[in-house]
Amino acid sequence: MKAIQMSATGGPDVLEQVDLPVPRPAEGEVLIRVEAAGVNFMDLMRRKGMPFDIPTPLPFVPGAEVAGTVTVLGDGVRNLAVGDRVFGLSGVLANGGWAEYTTANAAGLFPIPPGMSAQRAAGLTVVGVAAAVMLIEAAKLTEGETVFVPAAAGGLGGFAVQIAKALGATVIAGAGTEEKRRIALELGADHAVDYRGDGWPRKVEQITGGGGVDVALEAVGPRHLSETISILAPFGRLISYGSLAGYDDTIDPAALVSVLYNPAPAQTLTGFNVTHWLTRRPQAASAAAGRLLTWLAEGELTGPRITSRPLAAAAGALSLLENGENIGKVVLIP
Repeated sequence: MKAIQMSATGGPDVLEQVDLPVPRPAEGEVLIRVEAAGVNFMDLMRRKGMPFDIPTPLPFVPGAEVAGTVTVLGDGVRNLAVGDRVFGLSGVLANGGWAEYTTANAAGLFPIPPGMSAQRAAGLTVVGVAAAVMLIEAAKLTEGETVFVPAAAGGLGGFAVQIAKALGATVIAGAGTEEKRRIALELGADHAVDYRGDGWPRKVEQITGGGGVDVALEAVGPRHLSETISILAPFGRLISYGSLAGYDDTIDPAALVSVLYNPAPAQTLTGFNVTHWLTRRPQAASAAAGRLLTWLAEGELTGPRITSRPLAAAAGALSLLENGENIGKVVLIP
């Protein structure tokens, strides 16, 4: 089978198209004929050799999420059948979905709803399901609250904007270009600010009348985390789920002290990883995913724009994320 493999960490040139044997599913796994595979920042982190909470064995096939058809059942699989169309995580602990076939844990897969394309389904787990779990379960966002969403024109950010609106919240979107701010507003955001420029917390303060936001998502990095803490309202919840800018910067200790040791604001800072929720809190994650799929089926959510690229163009597709050039979700088609 054709696959994209990396034998070392580094730049885009470490990703090479190779021919590999079709893998065999282990106990509790299924073999999936991949119809589409998501492109995510965790793939970028692993390609670059950035700190990651799960070791990356080399050589390695990236691709943390896929959509496709089950072709072989591993021993002990009872919840799926050959021919089922599914989406979910792949390649977290072993080779991933940037290939014509991949294996995945059957317990972590969801059925593709009737009428949904593989391209849309392939982008649901790491961005759609993650955004739903983050806002519904981790942040406990409720109707009438205000939430700040960074990278709001991207895959996860776009879903977060629409999910927050479905929950009845006011959404302040952060985006780095005028075009991306326009797209965030089209997705349903109530306000949009340039969160990469100086003084953006002041703009959020003006929008909220000085009250701050009840929930803030953060995915940029340490310095931006310090700024995001400053926009929290009393009892505000900050959910940190990534570091697009890397880990070379340092967080302002005073910002952490304001959360950890000042009893007046009663704020909380939570780290988020969708993989841990899917594996350690599967019932909560499945419930949030169910609400996401219902909203999509009912047309309350459309999801962000999808950009498709052939599997052979994986290096360039990942560079779109690396250079901040992606709008919406990027997927690969084998």
